[in-house]
Amino acid sequence: MSSDVISVDTRSVDISNLRINGDRLWQSLMDLAKIGATAKGGVCRLTLTDLDRQGRDLVIGWGKAEGLSVEVDQIGNVFMRRAGKNNALLPIVAGSHIDTQPTGGKFDGNFGVLAALEVIRTLNEQGIETDAPVEMVFWTNEEGSRFVPVMMGSGVFAGIFPLEVAYAATDTEGKTVKDELLKIGYAGEAIPGDHQIGAYFEAHIEQGPILEDKETEIGVVQAVLGIRWYDCIVTGMESHAGPTPMAMRQDALQVATRIMQEVVNIAGQFAPHGRGTVGMVQVHPNSRNVVPGSVKFSIDFRNMTDGEVDEMDAALKAFLLKIEQETGLGVELKLVSQYPAAPFHPSCKDAVRNAAQKLGYSSMDIVSGAGHDAVYMSMLAPTGMIFIPCKDGISHNEIEYSSPEQVTAGANVLLHAMLEKAGVISGK
Repeated sequence: MSSDVISVDTRSVDISNLRINGDRLWQSLMDLAKIGATAKGGVCRLTLTDLDRQGRDLVIGWGKAEGLSVEVDQIGNVFMRRAGKNNALLPIVAGSHIDTQPTGGKFDGNFGVLAALEVIRTLNEQGIETDAPVEMVFWTNEEGSRFVPVMMGSGVFAGIFPLEVAYAATDTEGKTVKDELLKIGYAGEAIPGDHQIGAYFEAHIEQGPILEDKETEIGVVQAVLGIRWYDCIVTGMESHAGPTPMAMRQDALQVATRIMQEVVNIAGQFAPHGRGTVGMVQVHPNSRNVVPGSVKFSIDFRNMTDGEVDEMDAALKAFLLKIEQETGLGVELKLVSQYPAAPFHPSCKDAVRNAAQKLGYSSMDIVSGAGHDAVYMSMLAPTGMIFIPCKDGISHNEIEYSSPEQVTAGANVLLHAMLEKAGVISGK
């Protein structure tokens, strides 16, 4: 796919006062949230279920009402196009996903899709003609809550996962992705990845507390953090908690806790974007009066660049060697998964920043600690992300919330960022 950046003269039409319809966007979010609504005010719309089909049908219906052409590929990704004056240009695309967690909210993913729809509704309403085509997309199985891997649709589209491997993935009941796609009628004919993209934008709730804490309206996302996941196993020897003197113990847990603290210390050494987390611990034999003989625990390292994650990795391994030499206990480190950092394109970050400034919204540079479909799109085309605050930084939760004013601000920034790339030819 081409990574050329489209640059079009937009001076012919004054769009400085162009805004989306915030009430209409909010109503669309609330209407989509009715499909799979939970008693606690959230949404359970798992991928490739009948509820997912209903959500897809609703969004496609809205797109068709705006005159958009629809393309569904073999993994179920859905593209909807608004033609431009020069359809030989690659389209400027925005979107996200509409599948949710089992106890998900109304905004994660859904906001990005419906903000893209609202951009198109606004262009139609105002009679704005763009040079390049403008498209909206929603990707299949971003959440990974029913089928793995996560970000499946965009991953197949980007060539990260073979289509047949994705098709063969099963849920807890043994149902396959391919069968469920066929069942809901969304196994399209287009070959994933053949649909070329000129630039991609994804608007999303932050899923963290920074924008709210800084009282900032728009986050200009610099990158999605690179991730390294490990299992660490410390092996000592079980012994009786009473008769065994402290100096003679081979206490695996005490050594493990030193490593756990070092994980946090290493993250602090690689501020501001370093992250270090121990989230799972298994102690053996896990008995009140037995000195632990082995401990297995997870380590999660993240940072903005792969180079910084490499440095964190090296620091951890050096510490583990030191611990082994000091204690005589065995320490094993296994890399179980890794995801490269995804820096976003300077021109797309500039388009988001320029839009926020032009519209009078406060903004700041920010990173994403969570994965998004934009990660895989950044490998194919210039890509940018827009973050808006969410209350208390909570997401993947039924109480997830962004206000009408916040979603309106994010969609307005998306509108102007996309127009900077697509170019404005004419309008009211």
